[in-house]
Amino acid sequence: MTKTLITHARIVNEGKIFEGSILIEGEYIAGIYSQGAELPKADNIIDAKGKYLLPGAIDDQVHFRDPGLTHKADIYTESRAAVAGGVTSFMDMPNTVPNTLTQELLEEKYEIAANKSLANFSFYIGASNTNLDEVVKTNPRNVCGVKIFMGSSTGNMLVNDTLVLEQLFAQSPVLIAVHAEDEDTIKANTQKAKEQFGDNPPMTVHPQIRSVEACYKASSQAVALAQKHGTRLHILHLTTAQEMELFNNNVPLAEKKITAEVCIPHLWFTDEDYQHKGTLIKCNPAVKSAKDREALWKALLDDKIDVVATDHAPHTKEEKENTYFASPSGMPMVQHVLPAMLEMSRKGAISIEKVVEKMCHNPAILFQIENRGFIRTGYFADLVLIDLDFAYTIEEKDILYKCGWSPIQGETLHAKIEKVFVNGHLTYNQGIFDENKKGKRLLFNR
Repeated sequence: MTKTLITHARIVNEGKIFEGSILIEGEYIAGIYSQGAELPKADNIIDAKGKYLLPGAIDDQVHFRDPGLTHKADIYTESRAAVAGGVTSFMDMPNTVPNTLTQELLEEKYEIAANKSLANFSFYIGASNTNLDEVVKTNPRNVCGVKIFMGSSTGNMLVNDTLVLEQLFAQSPVLIAVHAEDEDTIKANTQKAKEQFGDNPPMTVHPQIRSVEACYKASSQAVALAQKHGTRLHILHLTTAQEMELFNNNVPLAEKKITAEVCIPHLWFTDEDYQHKGTLIKCNPAVKSAKDREALWKALLDDKIDVVATDHAPHTKEEKENTYFASPSGMPMVQHVLPAMLEMSRKGAISIEKVVEKMCHNPAILFQIENRGFIRTGYFADLVLIDLDFAYTIEEKDILYKCGWSPIQGETLHAKIEKVFVNGHLTYNQGIFDENKKGKRLLFNR
């Protein structure tokens, strides 16, 4: 069994940064050594002096478009981009074609990933107004959760039957993750926009159509249902200051029944960016005001928001360049989310330790992922080695998404991903991929 020793690294783990060495044996972390300790022999030695070693990031919300929408993206291309960005595990959404609404279709996606994914993977089963019988069959051991769209979005899997929602929250055997926007509010706002602007309104109407009111109404409904039924609820991509009152930070994450996520677009952009970014930053829920972004950052640092994800949702350039109503919502971010968060750390918005907590540790705790998300002996060696002082500009030639673009193209970052280990395998090394080994299906201790 091959042994690899990473020496002199600045290890970021469980709230601390310390210089030390890590022994990888096969798929696992076999030893953690503080500076000055006697080191074991190894087949390969990597001198990481001056570099930072982090657990692999876990992205709990991506849309890799496979199957059925593979002109936009597929599991191979997007998992490759994820690994290059330091994301070693992902959880993919069910609004593919066909929608993932049966256990059979769910297992077909796992089979695709087993053959194509360079990162570790899990998939949500989708909920609809008519598939409760399939949802209740979900295995908590090897499926991350159930996804409910409480507002229409790409793929139109809207669940708007109140009785069905009650039954889903009462009977789901696994965590429920929700897209929380109130459909009636969105429809009313859309009609107002059409009356004012016709069929081609400016992009600045997006946060007025997908409004604060629409978000709060659905989020508060989801929280009320979870409290009523004792459901394990995770609310995805929060965007508003008002919603922050729905969450608490007075219990440890492992004991929370209701948890919260924020995505990098809502931490990076504000509604002022619609003027020059246009439809490139059109996503659901919408990017909102600077005041809302400030509230999201505060809630993240105060632990009301538990995880940072991407909602990576690629579309082709041609699709995005349409007029407001014709342009689909979503943007690709999985290759750049960890460097972007570390850039915010460089600017003083968040500590490196907190970035690791929100992107590595907390997704593992929240979903109860087995033996991942931390640098611990006996855990899978999902590791990322980073140079935090290497300035580079995001250029089109370096973008690995199948769609070929990024909303932060042209931005200068300073966190360069140098090496990425997935299950002990050096999958990414200074821009070169070794694709001989694929990622694994995530398992959950539930």
